[in-house]
Amino acid sequence: MKKNSSFSNIVESPSPVLLDFYGEWCGPCQTQIPILQEVKDLLGDQVKVVKIDIDKNEVLAHKFGVRSVPTLILYKDGNPVWRKSGVTTKRDLLHVIDSHS
Repeated sequence: MKKNSSFSNIVESPSPVLLDFYGEWCGPCQTQIPILQEVKDLLGDQVKVVKIDIDKNEVLAHKFGVRSVPTLILYKDGNPVWRKSGVTTKRDLLHVIDSHS
């Protein structure tokens, strides 16, 4: 239960929180890693990026209905405001995060 409450605290942040559901074995997930790093480097504290390994967090992945990886979900004030499966470009991520900041 503690995991859930701390997870809720993370996504209820006033700044956008980007959840990255991934698998270590997933090629597209490996492609997404440097893109997420560039976004984080550009935006700094304006966004939190939380990486969630679906093999280590099967219950959470199931709860969010993750069926393919990478799956990115953007939260703002505790609510999901955007979701996409597959590799997402830096430009698209910056646009989505900016529109919800």
